[in-house]
Amino acid sequence: MSNIEAESNIEREPNIEATSGDDDLDGDRLREYCGVFGIFDHPEATVLTALGLHALQHRGQEAAGIVAFDGKRFNSERRLGLVGDHFSHESTIKRLPGNSAIGHVRYATTGETILRNVQPLFAELNTGGFAIGHNGNLTNALTLRRDLIEEGAIFQSTSDTEVILHLVARSRKTRLVERFIEALRSIEGAYALVVLSNKKLIGARDPLGIRPLVIGELDGKYILASETCALDIIGARFVRDVENGEVVVISEEGLESVKPFPPQQMRPCIFEYIYFARPDSIVHGRPVYEVRKAMGAELARERRIEADVVVPVPDSGVPAAIGYARESGIPFELGIIRNHYVGRTFIQPTQSVREIGVRLKHSANRSVVAGKRVILIDDSIVRGTTSVKIVQMMRDAGAREVHFLISSPPITNPDYYGIDTPQKEKLLAATHTLEEMRRYIGSDSLAFLSIDGIYRAMGEDKRDPVRPQFTDHCFTGDYPTTLTDVTEERVRTQLSLLAEAS
Repeated sequence: MSNIEAESNIEREPNIEATSGDDDLDGDRLREYCGVFGIFDHPEATVLTALGLHALQHRGQEAAGIVAFDGKRFNSERRLGLVGDHFSHESTIKRLPGNSAIGHVRYATTGETILRNVQPLFAELNTGGFAIGHNGNLTNALTLRRDLIEEGAIFQSTSDTEVILHLVARSRKTRLVERFIEALRSIEGAYALVVLSNKKLIGARDPLGIRPLVIGELDGKYILASETCALDIIGARFVRDVENGEVVVISEEGLESVKPFPPQQMRPCIFEYIYFARPDSIVHGRPVYEVRKAMGAELARERRIEADVVVPVPDSGVPAAIGYARESGIPFELGIIRNHYVGRTFIQPTQSVREIGVRLKHSANRSVVAGKRVILIDDSIVRGTTSVKIVQMMRDAGAREVHFLISSPPITNPDYYGIDTPQKEKLLAATHTLEEMRRYIGSDSLAFLSIDGIYRAMGEDKRDPVRPQFTDHCFTGDYPTTLTDVTEERVRTQLSLLAEAS
C-alpha cells in the first residue's frame, strides 16, 4: 500500500463520532479571507467595482465594502452579507459617487463578523484620504500591533490590515508612495493590496507573490483585481499580473512600476489552482479549469480503480472529475445535485430534522449511483466531516461501492497566509493514518494525488530548483516566510486581544 492510498475489503465501521455539531456541508471547506478590486478615473467606477466584487464573491461571502472618491471627498459603504444584497441597489450606488473606487469582499476567520472589520478601511492622513483593501494575512501583525499600541496607536478593528494603515500614518517620508513602501518593508506574510488616495490607485503584492493580483484595462483606464474573472465580467482587457514584490502606481500620468524588494523566486499559493480561484480565471498564465482537469487526469494515472461512474463532489470537484473520467475511460455522471438557492443551514432541534437540513444543499442522484461502483472526486479533505456525509449519502442512495479520491495531497499543516484552516490537531490527515482516514470517512478506498502529481499537472517539477515553485506548505510543511506571530504564547495573546476587541 502506497502512502497516498488506502483500501479495504471489509465493511465500513458504523462509527462517525466526529460528525456531530457540523451539519453544514460547506462548513468543512477551505475558505479564503477576501478578494479585492480597484479602478481609477472611470465615470462608472462604482458600478464597475460592484460588478467586479460580484465576480469575486467566491473569495468571501461574509461582508463587502466599496470606497469611492469623487474629486473632493471619499464615500464609503461597508455592509455585512453578500455583494448582491447591498450593492445591486441603485440607492446604495448613488451614495458612492466617484470616478475612482476600490472594493473588497471578506470572509471572517476569527470570531464573529463585525462591521468595523469590513474593508476597505479608511483614514484621513496628513497627505489626505487613504483607503486600503487587503487579500492575505500578515504573519507579524500581532507583534506590530502590540508595538504600535505601546507607542500610542488606537486601533478601531481587529484586522491585520489596520496595521498597514498605522504604519503608513506614522511614516516620516514625504510622498505617499514612499510611506506605503516603508510600511511594506515592516510587514511579513502574504498580501495583495489595493490602495486609493485622492490622486492615485496603488496595488502591491508580497515579495513571493503568494496572493494573486492582476492588472486590467477598460476604456483606457486601469483596473486592479484578485482574479481575471473580475475583468471578464465588465468586459475589461487583461494586461498582466502584478509581479511578486511589485508596487504599481496608477495616476493621471499612467501606470508606474516600482520594485522596492530584492528579486526572489515567485511562490504563488498552490490552492489558487486547486480550489480558490474561479474555474474561468487565468492565474499566472494557467487556465484554472484546465489545470484542475489535469489534476484529475494525473490522479487517474496514479490510482486506477474498477468502477462504473465518476461522480464529482459539487462544485469544486467537477473539473478534476472530468479529467479523471476522460483519462480512465469511466463515464462522468452528476451523481450529486447541489441546490444553489440555499444559504447557511440553520441550527436544527433534532437529529432527524438535522439530517433533512444536510440534504437541503446536496442530494444524491439515485438513478446514477444505485447499484453502481462509484468513484467520488473532491479537491481536498480538511476535517473530514463533509466527506463522511457525502460517502454516506452515496450508500443511502444504493451505491454498491464508494471510492473516495482527492485531486490534491493530504493537508497536514495549517495555513498562515490567508486561508482559513483549522489548527494542526483538527486536520484529519495530520492526526490519522491513511487507513484510519478511510475507515473514518467510510469509503471502500481512499487516495490522494501525490505532491509530484500536482506539480506535473501544472507543468512543473517539484524537484527542479530552477523552475517556478509554489507555496505548498499545507502539504509539505515548507513555510516560505518567517512566522513571527506563530508561537503558543503569541497565539494566546492574539486570541485575548481579539476577544477583548470584539
